[in-house]
Amino acid sequence: MNNNNILYKLIDKLEEERILDEKEFIFLLDNISQSLVEYTAEKARKTALSIFGNRIFIRGLIEFTNYCKNDCYYCGIRRSNRNAQRYRLTKEEILECCRIGYDLGFRTFVLQGGEDPFFDDDILVDIIMEIKKNHPDCAVTLSLGERARDSYQRLFDAGADRYLLRHETADENHYKRLHPPELSLENRKKCLRVLKEIGFQTGAGFMVGSPWQTCETLARDLLFLKELSPAMVGIGPFIPHKDTPFAGKAAGTLEQTIFLLSLLRIMLPDVLLPATTALGTIDPRGRERGILAGANVVMPNLSPVSVRKKYLLYDNKICTGEEAAECSGCLKNRMEDIGYEIVIDRGDYKPRGEEFLDV
Repeated sequence: MNNNNILYKLIDKLEEERILDEKEFIFLLDNISQSLVEYTAEKARKTALSIFGNRIFIRGLIEFTNYCKNDCYYCGIRRSNRNAQRYRLTKEEILECCRIGYDLGFRTFVLQGGEDPFFDDDILVDIIMEIKKNHPDCAVTLSLGERARDSYQRLFDAGADRYLLRHETADENHYKRLHPPELSLENRKKCLRVLKEIGFQTGAGFMVGSPWQTCETLARDLLFLKELSPAMVGIGPFIPHKDTPFAGKAAGTLEQTIFLLSLLRIMLPDVLLPATTALGTIDPRGRERGILAGANVVMPNLSPVSVRKKYLLYDNKICTGEEAAECSGCLKNRMEDIGYEIVIDRGDYKPRGEEFLDV
């Protein structure tokens, strides 16, 4: 049996059993080829179509603060970056983003920011409750980093529905090479488990092609995600930022990212899986390729145009100059061009056997 046949049989096994062991994942990741990527993408696309049809869920991304107390080595808004132009949106500005987004058909708003101590629980609870009051048929997703259990509980009780906390790497040694000593993978994983216990639709994820990443570390990421069984998985290629210690490092590749998206769709069939902005940044048709490889979520930017160029986690980010209406209209057309439709829907996570109902 030649190598290709072995690889295809492993993909077939993953489709049937929804899991491989670490050595099998490593073997796949160590032997990526165009034909393997295409074979896996076709399986992933069929899996996604069988569950979601050709429906793509949209999330309105509101990047409301680029202050951060952390100093992660890969991130453009790390606290040591003196060149970052810092900003915070007011409650009124956030609510206006939601109002505009609602009129455009968004039914999920994603509040994303650095770990900014200014936005304490009281302020966030007030904002979340106001969004839910104004838009009771909408979901609120938070992406605000590591917090204490009682903080997560207050945000959930205020009406937040989902929480995205990318773990970035499930390998302890790799984690230490990407983050300063005060951050730990152990605490990151603890936060993810607490979020699930509280009742959030919880999302994790990792960078593809980050410095010192190996097939072994990626295999551990896949196994960790299988164990965690999140509602959402956000992965995208690592892209260096000029004002970080990783400025000269190579970016992640489209091919590897697409392959991992497909593996995730096959392994976690019901998961909400975005085709990220980072994917669209490294390739003009990156998001389309992501959808055709099993992704089913896109996240247009609803942030005010005046701040978009300031929320730069990596260099050359796309969609920093478009108005919200232009951005969502462009994506709608691009999705239609490949046979998919963007729907007005909260797009909640529903385990196998439950229907995705329009809200």
